[in-house]
Amino acid sequence: MKACSRGRCVSVVTLYLVLLSALVKSASEFDPYKVLGVSKSSSLADIKKVYKQLAKEWHPDKNKNPEAEDMFIKITKSYEVLSNEEKRANYDRYGQVDENQQYGQPQQGYRHFHNGFYFDESFFHFPFNNKGNRDPADSKYTLHYNQYVSEVVPDSFRRPYLIKITSDWCFSCIHIEPVWKETVQELEALGVGIGVVDVGYERRLANHLGAHRTPSILGVINGKATFFHYAVVREHLKQFVEDLLPQRLVEKVTDRNDEEFLNSWHEQNKPHVLLFDQVPVVPLLFKLTAFAFKDYLEFGYVDQGLSETANLLRQFNINTYAPTMLVFKENTDKPADIIQAKGMKKQIIDEFISNNKFLLAPRLVNQKLFDELCPVKQFHRRRKYCVLLITGEEESFTAGNKAFLSLASSNTKEVLRFTYVYQRQQQSLCETLLKSRDIAPPQVVILERRNAAGKALYKPVTGGWNGSEEDKRKLLEELELLQKDPSILNYDATLPELNNELASMFLIQWIYTAYDYLIQIRDDLLHNNWREMMPLLSLIFSALFILFGTVIIQAFSDSGEDKQTKPKAKDAAKSENGSPSTAGTSSRPPKKNFVEVTELTDITYTSNLVKLRPGHINVVLVLTDASKNVLLSKFAKEVYSFTGSLTLHFSFLNVDKHSEWMDALLEVAPEALAADGDEDEASHRADYTGYVLALNGHKKYLCLFRPVYTGEDLDAKSSEEEGGAGGGRSRSGSREEQHHRKAVPRSRSTSTLQIHHKLDRLGLWMERLMEGTLPRYYIPAWPSLEKITTNK
Repeated sequence: MKACSRGRCVSVVTLYLVLLSALVKSASEFDPYKVLGVSKSSSLADIKKVYKQLAKEWHPDKNKNPEAEDMFIKITKSYEVLSNEEKRANYDRYGQVDENQQYGQPQQGYRHFHNGFYFDESFFHFPFNNKGNRDPADSKYTLHYNQYVSEVVPDSFRRPYLIKITSDWCFSCIHIEPVWKETVQELEALGVGIGVVDVGYERRLANHLGAHRTPSILGVINGKATFFHYAVVREHLKQFVEDLLPQRLVEKVTDRNDEEFLNSWHEQNKPHVLLFDQVPVVPLLFKLTAFAFKDYLEFGYVDQGLSETANLLRQFNINTYAPTMLVFKENTDKPADIIQAKGMKKQIIDEFISNNKFLLAPRLVNQKLFDELCPVKQFHRRRKYCVLLITGEEESFTAGNKAFLSLASSNTKEVLRFTYVYQRQQQSLCETLLKSRDIAPPQVVILERRNAAGKALYKPVTGGWNGSEEDKRKLLEELELLQKDPSILNYDATLPELNNELASMFLIQWIYTAYDYLIQIRDDLLHNNWREMMPLLSLIFSALFILFGTVIIQAFSDSGEDKQTKPKAKDAAKSENGSPSTAGTSSRPPKKNFVEVTELTDITYTSNLVKLRPGHINVVLVLTDASKNVLLSKFAKEVYSFTGSLTLHFSFLNVDKHSEWMDALLEVAPEALAADGDEDEASHRADYTGYVLALNGHKKYLCLFRPVYTGEDLDAKSSEEEGGAGGGRSRSGSREEQHHRKAVPRSRSTSTLQIHHKLDRLGLWMERLMEGTLPRYYIPAWPSLEKITTNK
């Protein structure tokens, strides 16, 4: 064969690519969901209903539009794809509608080119499940990470999924294939979702699911994955899927509880379904249906073989030779719909349930129900009108509510939906619809939702609603007029979001969910699946550690406080006898149960003051031999609550041993001497007993506390008390009064009680010291205790 020229080959390749892109584009433009105007979550009943409406609208015999014939063909083809479960599933996974090509399969004989060489995959025929020659059954269900997160997880809240973890070179996977295929064929027909994850190509998804070995089988429900631990047998796999479902989906109904079950429609605001069958256990198909529609209906099962169900069989004239399903709405004496067949298929049951999802006149209890019962207008031919009764729960509204229900029961028009609300439960909605009009419930409002933002057109029916024949006639006339002229809805408003009246049931749902989790933990522990249980066990042990650690610490802290209480009481008793190590009561938790006070001597002076660490303060009490015991006892009480601070040190200075130190200190700090207010004090021998100094050795400053003087002169006493609280004496008095007070000699022979009260205000002064609000007096250098030099 002759080689083609370069230009000719390029043109051929270009033409081939253009044709290929055109084919791909034409295939991708056809979307059956868009053609019918439905979503991927729409049920078969909804699709069928929409198809009938569109087929009538676009039939070439009735529609003279030139595009009607093409549109009718697209509608028909779309319905053929979406009405067939297998075709719909294939389209959802691969976007293909060509019946002649296997879904998800690459073309055979596909050649890979690499550096001028190529090889044909069909030449190699390995006996394993490789990607090029994978079993078509597994290829149909292959999952990737994004598909699992965006499709499988949301869909798992409506049906459980059974997922197999496999790999290309897994010998054990080959042995379970026959059982897997047989089980998948049976469970998929019942509505169970199927998935296959190839670890070699989807390692991310396998790690996300926690699958660390192949083969593995797991189930996914409500977004939660659970591993299968038993032998791979069809019966075990079916039981595993059944155990994934919640335990309270279907209630066993007999002659004893049938009335209670059926009459609960009012509280639960749902229709009730009864399945009559001869098998003693609830069929898996019925459980799966109950799980898929759990938000809309309540499900019950009647075992025909029990003697306790004989009255039910006679009451509803049940044929015992075939399973029978009844739907009850507001009328519990007569079923609203019924089907009976020996071999009930999932498609038939889903269509039957979808057509009976709501009561004849359901109550609007949340926004989700309102959106479904009163959908937003899409175009003219799909208008939906809501006939809304605003009423109350009291007995006075009962007659009107029953009359409204009777009118709703006779409604046969699909464009009308009868609903009601309780004004007390949905006050915001009722106030919006009845505002600016002097109207009180009960009241009927006809409304049409125009957009998802809440805008709606509506009109209240004049005269209110009492359920009389005249009220019914007015309402029917308004509805007939609405069919001819939609413009009669002459009011508009933006409706608020409805309150969720079912939120009070959250606690019960949470308890049921916690129970299901405990059952799962028990199963995992029994099967020793430690690797998969590690994250959950780690969370449990962390919570227990925090809980018990907090309890133990609290217990020890309580016992420590109890132990500290007794020494405090003893020290308080000893304080009257002058014990120097007494500690007072305090609201702060100190780190010690005593006050460590060091005497400033020529040995400790340098380490406790001159070379004190930066940021540390030494609180020094000035005393004498005569007042030592009394002042130390009082000092310990006042400063005890501050012993928890690591930056405070406590000392005392005996002025009998170092009589000149205080004078030398105040002389190099003239501000402190001036603040003291004793300008004439140089001619008198000062009494520093009870003074307290806060000394910062590193920054060389001091704060001064002057004691409360308790002499016989009451006026002087009160004056000094005013000055002691603020760290200085009051200057509000006259000079004569001050001179008189200074003339009174400060005797060192004052009584023990007077000396004890010198430190009464020390606690307040310590608070200001910790806050940093006391005046600071800086000095050039600390005077020595050994040799005192005075600079006068």
